[in-house]
Amino acid sequence: MLQDTQSIRYYQRLTDAFVELWNRGYRTDDMRMYLDGYLAALRHGNILEPILIHRLEEEASRYLYDGSNFAVPQPQPLRDYY
Repeated sequence: MLQDTQSIRYYQRLTDAFVELWNRGYRTDDMRMYLDGYLAALRHGNILEPILIHRLEEEASRYLYDGSNFAVPQPQPLRDYY
């Protein structure tokens, strides 16, 4: 569980980006490469401590591989009572 405010912000940005990429037609493998690049940039820039980056990676991976996060809700059919 993320508790650091800065890592939570990065997590929110990542998950928003995942949903946007999914809606644009990208799939899990592409988003995994995006995540790897994002984490590499955080490591290279010394933005967060390594343990926080590791926790961020775990949480983002969990979000990425949970299919319910990308399910498109189907509208309920309207019932005709007449």
